[in-house]
Amino acid sequence: MTDLEEQRTRRRRRGLAALLTTSVVACGMLATTPAMAAPAEAPAPAPIEPTFQDGLSQAVFTTNKAQWVRQEAWVESSVDSDGDGKNDLVHIDVTRVPETNDGLKVPVIMEMSPYYAGGSSVGNWSVDHEIGAPPTTKPGFPAPKAPATSPKISSSWESAWVPRGFAVVHAESLGSGFSEGCPTSGGPNESAGGRAVVDWLNGRVKAYSSPARTTEVSASSWATGSVGMIGTSYNGTLPIGVASTGVKGLDAIVPVSAISDWYNYYRANGAVRAPGGYQGEDLDVLADYVHTRLPQSQCQPFIDELRAKEDRASGDRTAFWAERDYLAHPEKIKAATLVAHGLNDWNVMTKNASDLYEALKKTGTPHQIYLHQGGHGGNPTDTMLNRWFTRYLYKVQNGVEKLPKAYVVREDKVLTEYSDWPDTNARPATVWLGAASEANTVGTLRFTKDAQAPTETIVDDASKKVSALAAATQSPNRLEYRTPVLNDDMRLSGTPTVSLNVSVDRPKANLSAVLLQYSDTGAAKVISRGWMDVENRNSDAVTDSIEPGQFYQFSFAFEPKDYIFAKGTSIGVMVISSDNEYTVRPAAGTTLTVNPTKSKVSLPIVGGNAKLVQSIDFHGAGLGAPGPRN
Repeated sequence: MTDLEEQRTRRRRRGLAALLTTSVVACGMLATTPAMAAPAEAPAPAPIEPTFQDGLSQAVFTTNKAQWVRQEAWVESSVDSDGDGKNDLVHIDVTRVPETNDGLKVPVIMEMSPYYAGGSSVGNWSVDHEIGAPPTTKPGFPAPKAPATSPKISSSWESAWVPRGFAVVHAESLGSGFSEGCPTSGGPNESAGGRAVVDWLNGRVKAYSSPARTTEVSASSWATGSVGMIGTSYNGTLPIGVASTGVKGLDAIVPVSAISDWYNYYRANGAVRAPGGYQGEDLDVLADYVHTRLPQSQCQPFIDELRAKEDRASGDRTAFWAERDYLAHPEKIKAATLVAHGLNDWNVMTKNASDLYEALKKTGTPHQIYLHQGGHGGNPTDTMLNRWFTRYLYKVQNGVEKLPKAYVVREDKVLTEYSDWPDTNARPATVWLGAASEANTVGTLRFTKDAQAPTETIVDDASKKVSALAAATQSPNRLEYRTPVLNDDMRLSGTPTVSLNVSVDRPKANLSAVLLQYSDTGAAKVISRGWMDVENRNSDAVTDSIEPGQFYQFSFAFEPKDYIFAKGTSIGVMVISSDNEYTVRPAAGTTLTVNPTKSKVSLPIVGGNAKLVQSIDFHGAGLGAPGPRN
């Protein structure tokens, strides 16, 4: 008998006992006062039970919010991240159906966030400086106002899930709102804070009715112990962090536009690189922003430590960053994971979703992925979420694990199913750079090397944006290469890569590449980007100096994508040095020399080499005859 069946049996017995008691009383009245026979009472209504149809949880419980049971509690974690000698308390609220006061136990959907109390006013770092020479100070701002997240933190997810028989828990991340501890932008303490809530829901740690820690609060009477976490951005990052602790009871997560490795949020191949729209932000800036717990002085030393260790000078991956890599031990992630991400998310970039999904595939953890054409945010469909939580929280055998693994909202807005992602038929197709006939115009992408191609130069000018450089017919600040027009649609699925043979006229430089689509009018659209610090050509963890004027091979990845290059368009690659919107912006003038003969791009094309040959007449365009292999 399942836990749910046992609950139903107990609740039905209680209902029957109540009915029998009523009958006995009625019989006694009839025996002593026969002339005053009481009218027969209607049977007690059957208790409302969790209900499932077609493998989905049904909204059979009350939608009257006034009838829902609400609680507030402070859960004791295992960490003391503010150094006050006491383990940090995590502030939570709980919303559940009234039946949970009468013996019904339900699973929990939980959203944890550092944003519920708003954010502090903070300043970003200046990025207009030489590489390796960042400023040491940034603007300061007044402390935030007192948070207003007690007794109610949030109402998110309640309307959808409470009537379906789930409790909803909101938790304020450490250092925010009425939670204790300090924010560390992905540090181990934040994962421990979320883990504590899961542990409390399973009866393993204590919680209190107030920060005074005098009266304990238990979830044992209403919680099954099965927990699912969901959220977007930081709210989606915390579920991955909590799952990476291996905590028992966290049975499902849905991270939406979430970070799986904080290094990949603020760095790229040794380059100090910002998330899109947040130039100059870093770990310390975000920690300052979410630090809404009062008094502020309690956590300032710990945020100052973030500033010291994040290292905006070298951009190297260090042990400090390794603490924020949730995929360091992917085997610890046991929660069934439905990954969701926007294919045009330039804030939390797609590498975070792709790396997480690949790790799940390797460990065999239950997984699906949902990709859409939007930017930051974008939940899977309600049906996908319902099926996921019903299967892994209520343990209903609805067959979700047998369904296709990948769901992509295509360019025409149609949700399309695939057996997996990247597409299992995607294969690397390689094209080589072909120099332009006139300096700094537009060169070609060739099927074979052009052994006679001359070298070409780029003069770095960080003030120029990618959109302007791509639109220019000729520019000394970029090199651009494109294919002939496609005679068929061609789908890219996975992670494109670029390998460039380059020399630099000075010891330090950014190196960036942009994957483009050109319309039939020649207008350029950015499909993906990639970045590298030239001193990290061998590893993102090691700075290797370069000799000015010497050629080196620089190989790095673009952000993963799933995109259909439409018939009538062409594919292009643009090589630049600094990327105005993402990288540090040194003074103009650094000169990079590219050797096209030793430079190539690899595209994960569905159909591989054969599809590339079919879609582009390289031979007819004089761009090399295709061979049997790349």
